[in-house]
Amino acid sequence: MAARHPLREGIAHAYTLIEDIVYVGLGLLLGAIVLTLLVLGIVDFARGLATWSIGHGLIGLLDRILLILLIVELLYTVQVSFREHALAPAPFLLVGLISAIRRVLLLTAQLGEQKPTEGVTTSFLIELGVLTALIVGLAVALYLVKKGGAEAVARRA
Repeated sequence: MAARHPLREGIAHAYTLIEDIVYVGLGLLLGAIVLTLLVLGIVDFARGLATWSIGHGLIGLLDRILLILLIVELLYTVQVSFREHALAPAPFLLVGLISAIRRVLLLTAQLGEQKPTEGVTTSFLIELGVLTALIVGLAVALYLVKKGGAEAVARRA
């Protein structure tokens, strides 16, 4: 067994402390952002209900809800990284999956509001195809990561 060097241990401890401070700062910032978005979403929704104009802002409300969900998932990722002192791939894959699904939902909702032209339809189909491939790829990667983790736990038992 190699001898421990006090200087190395001190530097490693300092790096861990800095890492913890960064994670706490990111968590606080993400928490403040998500709470602000949630309050603003509730206020906008209540204002739309009061003026009977909620239908006009549904795409924006959907966008805000999905953004809140995305930030909450990022907050969870920061929490896992803080607790484990390691970057786990599954939360990042889930954030990417939510982002891609969010874009698909917004893209299709926006297309429904526009008059389709040939150029718009072509770019829509290309973007939708790329996003579909991305979603399938991220879902497969998430499945493989989860399956690999379950197999590793089973081997330890």
